[in-house]
Amino acid sequence: MYDKNNIKKVLSIAGSDCSGGAGIQADLKTFSSHGVYGMAVITSVVAENTFRVTDYQDVRPDIIEKQIDDIFEDIMPDAVKIGMLSCREIMLSVAKKIKKWKPNNVVVDPVMYAKNGASLMKESDINALISVILPLADLVTPNIPEAEKISGIKIKTFHDMKRSARLIYKSGCRAVVVKGGHDEGNDAIDILFDGNEFYEYCAPRISTKHTHGTGCTFSSSVAANVALGFPLIKALERTKKYISTAIANAIEIGKGHGPIHHFYEMYKKFFSERNDD
Repeated sequence: MYDKNNIKKVLSIAGSDCSGGAGIQADLKTFSSHGVYGMAVITSVVAENTFRVTDYQDVRPDIIEKQIDDIFEDIMPDAVKIGMLSCREIMLSVAKKIKKWKPNNVVVDPVMYAKNGASLMKESDINALISVILPLADLVTPNIPEAEKISGIKIKTFHDMKRSARLIYKSGCRAVVVKGGHDEGNDAIDILFDGNEFYEYCAPRISTKHTHGTGCTFSSSVAANVALGFPLIKALERTKKYISTAIANAIEIGKGHGPIHHFYEMYKKFFSERNDD
């Protein structure tokens, strides 16, 4: 039963996508679609659209720290999603505040590239991501290119995905899910490793170029689900279903990779009821 006075609260610490498909814009849409109260700390402002990234400007680390403090001093999140951290200085600032406030349910999406392949993290700072940010995570959610960078191995097979997950787990995080969306084959298979066992999440691969924001949405959906009280294994089941529906009903706007549909079920219900009036 919905209780507006007991709403769960989720914070995204990530970059801003002015086109609305990824970044904090996608995170806030995802939070709303899951019935949780969303908050956002902006780390970088990205000038991008569906087919290119023109440029980005990092927010000063001290401003990032002040944003985080202001939220935690007033509204304690039930989960935190961490996305785009473009440089070591920002990573250190975010890590300092996560250590200070010690939130539960920290989900790290190790954002390195935009959908069109543009870099959103300095190559030289990947080691800082591994040593500074990943040990703070309850879950890390890399796609295959990101998992290759973090684990240091090429991923060509299902066995490679598992091996990569084991290597990433050794960074100190509590669990890893390697997403198979960049792989080939009829099914999109994600692999969760919790330090003891592997779990597989499988869905039919959807043939579409309109997948802008899938990584951001995946991680923010998991964060919302664990904030709602679902165990990690169940939270990922719910996320896999949500992501598959959002991709299957992606919005064909723009000249490039259109955004997935965060509110498909809500829109379907709204317009159905509207037509009945």
